[in-house]
Amino acid sequence: MNKMIIVEEDQLRQIVSESIKQVLDGENLPKKKNEKDTEPLLTREQMARELHISLVTISDWMKKGLPYLRLNGRIYFLRSEVLASMKHNCLTPSI
Repeated sequence: MNKMIIVEEDQLRQIVSESIKQVLDGENLPKKKNEKDTEPLLTREQMARELHISLVTISDWMKKGLPYLRLNGRIYFLRSEVLASMKHNCLTPSI
């Protein structure tokens, strides 16, 4: 339910003025999306190519805890999560 508030003209001017000042100062602007939200999703093939490993190795690492996302029945990776996991879990390709 909406409430109607009656204010004097001077009060309205002050409210509008303060709102404009906040916007110009950047106080009411939406926060910038973090890097993870804008990072592209990589397919298994793209991730394997980037890491110079086979799809079999990617599948093996997924079983060992490599982070991935399953969307609409497909598997995707975030590069930052994979690299962080590799550093933390000491996953390295078998050459």
